[in-house]
Amino acid sequence: MTLPDAPLSPAGTDRTFQVDLRGLVDLLSHHLYSSPRVYLRELLQNAVDALTARHRLEPTAPEDAFGIRLYADGSVVRVEDDGVGLTEADVHTFLATIGRSSKRAEKIAEQRGDFIGQFGIGLLSCFLVADEIHVLSRSAATPDAPAVEWRGRGDGSYTVRTLPASARSRPGTTVTLTPRADAGEWTRPAQVHTLARHFGSLLRHPVTFDDGTGGPGAPVNPQPAPWAHTYPTPGARSRALAAYGADVFEFTPLDTIELDLPAVGLKGIACVLPEAVPAGRRHGHRVHVKGMLLSEQAEEILPEWAFFVRCVVDAESLRPTASRESLYEDDTLAAVRDALADRLRAWIARAAASDPDLLARFLQAHHLAVKSLAVHDDEILRMLLPWLPFETTDGHCTLDEFARTHRTVLVTSSVEEFRQVAAIASAAGLGVVNGGYTYDRALVHRLPEIRPAVSVADLDPATLTAHLDPVDRETELAAAAYLARARDALAVFDCDVALRTFQPASAPALLVDSREARHERTRSQLAREQEGGLWGDILGALRQEAPRAQLILNQLNPLVRTVVAIDEPELARTSAEALYGQAALLSRRPLRPAESSLINRSFLDLLAHALRKDS
Repeated sequence: MTLPDAPLSPAGTDRTFQVDLRGLVDLLSHHLYSSPRVYLRELLQNAVDALTARHRLEPTAPEDAFGIRLYADGSVVRVEDDGVGLTEADVHTFLATIGRSSKRAEKIAEQRGDFIGQFGIGLLSCFLVADEIHVLSRSAATPDAPAVEWRGRGDGSYTVRTLPASARSRPGTTVTLTPRADAGEWTRPAQVHTLARHFGSLLRHPVTFDDGTGGPGAPVNPQPAPWAHTYPTPGARSRALAAYGADVFEFTPLDTIELDLPAVGLKGIACVLPEAVPAGRRHGHRVHVKGMLLSEQAEEILPEWAFFVRCVVDAESLRPTASRESLYEDDTLAAVRDALADRLRAWIARAAASDPDLLARFLQAHHLAVKSLAVHDDEILRMLLPWLPFETTDGHCTLDEFARTHRTVLVTSSVEEFRQVAAIASAAGLGVVNGGYTYDRALVHRLPEIRPAVSVADLDPATLTAHLDPVDRETELAAAAYLARARDALAVFDCDVALRTFQPASAPALLVDSREARHERTRSQLAREQEGGLWGDILGALRQEAPRAQLILNQLNPLVRTVVAIDEPELARTSAEALYGQAALLSRRPLRPAESSLINRSFLDLLAHALRKDS
């Protein structure tokens, strides 16, 4: 498409950007704000900032001398405040200039941290629910200041009128919206009241709501934050904070941790979840800035390992992003995150030192979270490692309990390996810990740092097989023919077969294998299949003697004693396959397709043999 030539301008002529207000509002609604409901938060925020500026003008006025009043009757939404108000010059400067915030005026630039909004775009959010914004304001800076009326429309046009002071009897600002028909979901009286309570429940200024039915205005924030109360006893305070946490998060906290960081004006609570949550799953936290709700999903306020708590905090010095729906990542937020992490560590330390019952309930639910913390935190490691539960050959117990009976602690590298050896290691008196779960192996290896008298080593197959007693020579010779047939039957799985005696006698066989060995055998098999090509040369260069699996038959087991005496070749082969399949199942590792097929085939063959014998 060819555009007509534009008239040339003299060289060096300055131009200003032309703003399509409707396009800008659409951009905000789709990419900045999460929902049209934020219009009420922005209006409340502007009112709070106006009250803050009013208190600067009149610092001796009582805190509750000025307030905010909301009105919604289905036809209009109105927000009125007793704040500092605007002059006609302020209206032209701040309401008619997109991105220009009154909080950026030079006279208060150095103090703007006291204000919530600083970006000059909040009022535009009202165009998400209305086509026209009506503002009536009177400045508190001049006693006889006239009232100023501003009407802004969604097409980008606006009008300004100066009215007599009587048009508004006292300083402050009233913003009135006439909602569009499609905005009823967000502007109905009940919804406006709900949104006001949602965003403004912790505001420090009195806020009331009137639904136009003639009754008295309902308080939006009748009670200050629970941590701002004075209570007769520490127990009463603790119960009140726990009740508030239960109301906000809809669960009864296992415990409530009070948070107080005076350096950034942060107060709040962390509620310990009563049940375990998946590792790495982070909960959102409720963050208020100067009383105004910023976000219900602020993950960045706590480190990743702290997924066992949910927080509600109110802070003075944290910076919101432009949308005021998340926190700006800066050095202050990083310092707050570290400080809150220290508070959680201190709570764990107090529980470990003075409340063993609470600690036990906490660890029962959140041992994985604590393990993730202990891996990287030496202080938590020293405090809690002896108390953490692990799966061992003595059952589920703490390392402290386990170390009392096992001065040498062996740890497996996988759950599968532990399943293979647990029963036999226990019968042999070996102390083995399942190191296959997340963090467990690394933590067990650090036990000597806490208990120097205890040694820790990875479980070596040689350590286990050393506790398997050889059979006498006569028995082994008698079983030689069977063992040869068994080795031949299981050669496809690179599995050797041996005869030993070990406890418990109820275990017919032990399959000694590892994931690494299976991977190496698979790679070797692939190399053999690819002989002669470039890929075969590469794999051949990597090839090493693949470690074999070993099926160890237990001579103490009655079934094994019967099996090794079998003379019939096919039956001997089938029984060896069946013993291998049973041992593989007992190891609880994933079965390969060939192994699943072997188990089914050996069962059917044994069943057929039994039927033939009976007939």
